[in-house]
Amino acid sequence: MSQKGAGIDLDQSLGYLLKEASSALRAAMEEVLRPLGMSVTHYSCLELLAQRPGLSNSELARGAFVTRQTMNVLLQALERDGYVTRPAEAPVGKALPARLTPSGRRSLEKATAAVRSVEVRMLAGMTDTEQEAAFRSLKSMVRSLRDGDGDGDSGAQPVRV
Repeated sequence: MSQKGAGIDLDQSLGYLLKEASSALRAAMEEVLRPLGMSVTHYSCLELLAQRPGLSNSELARGAFVTRQTMNVLLQALERDGYVTRPAEAPVGKALPARLTPSGRRSLEKATAAVRSVEVRMLAGMTDTEQEAAFRSLKSMVRSLRDGDGDGDSGAQPVRV
């Protein structure tokens, strides 16, 4: 029974290729983070806190692409293990702003080097110009999807990459 004409051609789908690249990137990151006792979410949380100290559970969850419940469990573990601190009471409202401890910073330094090695490997076959073009293209795609412009029927043909 043929499905010809139904759905999309995965060999021609940029969305499918992006998902495949995302999955491969995550797997490679998990592989280098595992020996450090970390997951991608763990690393993302520490990186976000290093760059934006004092983020709340909800802000960290959005930045790491996980649920608030998942982030809350992770933050409790990171706090218990001495990687982050949070005040006993919220200074304003209900949010408990998290901050990295010196131990958390040291752990993040090792993880950042590991993740950077994955990115270098991922980009190894591209020239600087190709990397810049890919970066611009991906940012444009994210912006277009978040802005919601377009009605989903642009008439554009699938691009083979």
